[in-house]
Amino acid sequence: MGIVLIQYIKYDHITYCEKNLNLDLKTSSYPVASRYPVRISKYYFDLIKDENDAIWKQCMPDIQELDDSCCNSPDPLEEKSLSPVPGLIHRYPDRVVILVSSRCAMYCRFCMRKRLVGTDENPMSESDFSNAVDYISSHTEINDVILSGGDPLMLDDSSLFSILKALRAIQHVKLIRIGTRIPVTLPDRVTAGLCAILRKFQPLYINTHFNHPDEITESSTTACTLLSDSGIPLGNQTVLLKGVNDSVEIMRNLMKGLLGIRVKPYYLHQMDLVQGTAHFRTPVSTGLKIISALRGHISGLAVPHFVIDLPGGKGKVALLPNDINIKGSKLLIRTYTGEEVVYEDILE
Repeated sequence: MGIVLIQYIKYDHITYCEKNLNLDLKTSSYPVASRYPVRISKYYFDLIKDENDAIWKQCMPDIQELDDSCCNSPDPLEEKSLSPVPGLIHRYPDRVVILVSSRCAMYCRFCMRKRLVGTDENPMSESDFSNAVDYISSHTEINDVILSGGDPLMLDDSSLFSILKALRAIQHVKLIRIGTRIPVTLPDRVTAGLCAILRKFQPLYINTHFNHPDEITESSTTACTLLSDSGIPLGNQTVLLKGVNDSVEIMRNLMKGLLGIRVKPYYLHQMDLVQGTAHFRTPVSTGLKIISALRGHISGLAVPHFVIDLPGGKGKVALLPNDINIKGSKLLIRTYTGEEVVYEDILE
């Protein structure tokens, strides 16, 4: 494989919060920002309607991020121990994650990789990417590669083309996925030129990250439309966040809104136990109640899997509401209206 030069997009057309907004008005942001970097795109900042609303909470530093009494591990999913080569995570047998970027258009305050994102302003090095490609090439059981970070779409078009070309050259890699929040935080980055590049490497899937209905705007809709019209299936991974989206009404509006812009709800994540994010945690019962309230009341296409990514690198587990009671060959199944219906099963 030839050398792949990995570079970020130029920032000339992007206005960042730390350069243009007076965050010093809140003295509490000083210690937080020194530990966990702050970056907010002007586009996302302009979505804020009121201080402490759902958009504010996701992007503005909060002194509660320094409370480590509950979640004190920077890497509870043990990604470091699951990295056989730098920048590559191999948790499941048939797929790997490559962290091609450490930069995002916005540094979400609930980020699962707060330990990494924004702390190093360099993308993945050419040598590390080369080692990752060599590792994948030598493990024929790997058929699915996920580009993550940071945000892979912060890389420039040429870098993305080179990365995707190198991965597509590996015969046993059948599927490539990109995890990105760019359609939500910097939708202007999604251009016809970018889509033309991505279109060349099908099958390619993109999972984006809408957390609140207010993030579905004319601009984010345009970005998702460009991607969909290029033949790229879009999924969404929402994180359940206290004070942001932990209500049935908000989640119902979000999921229905996503289908309206051709984004399939995929996962609803229980908050990971990441240091600096405990104030966003909700009880697991909150997520189960939300899923119960969605099922049957909106299209099944709009109901995501509610998952916990288990500590210790044990992987994701889907949780379902407790709506089945088994008594021999009879199943008592609770409907979305709360009614119990008897279903006759067969016994082995």
